[in-house]
Amino acid sequence: MKTIIGALGVSLLATCALAEGALHKVAIHVNQNDPAVLNMALNNVQNLNAYYMAQGDNVEIELVAYGPGLSMFVPGKSPVADRVSTMGLEMENLKFSACGNTLAKMSAKAGTEIALMDEAHVVPSGVVRLVELQQQGYAYVRP
Repeated sequence: MKTIIGALGVSLLATCALAEGALHKVAIHVNQNDPAVLNMALNNVQNLNAYYMAQGDNVEIELVAYGPGLSMFVPGKSPVADRVSTMGLEMENLKFSACGNTLAKMSAKAGTEIALMDEAHVVPSGVVRLVELQQQGYAYVRP
């Protein structure tokens, strides 16, 4: 009897997992301050999200910016600030990560602390974050 109940439980869990759809994880790398590249990265985010949602799947996306790419999160300097804000509000499955090393160097060079958009979450190192994400099974995309 325990075997039958156990088998039914496993079957039910498998059915629930299939009903929810597959989970895809994607890391997007941005290290250029080129409006075309920044927009392409955000287009990639929107296209990935739309595709997987239409398939009935789930997707977690993390956009990691460092070096010159960190400018995408600097208010008043970002050519994509409006898109970042809008996408941050609309997509709960999207995370924006900003390199702490780059931020510290930018702040030192400016002689003052550089503020980032509220959507950006500071990580110690952008490069390390990309490695961590890949080790966690994230697919890597660089526009």
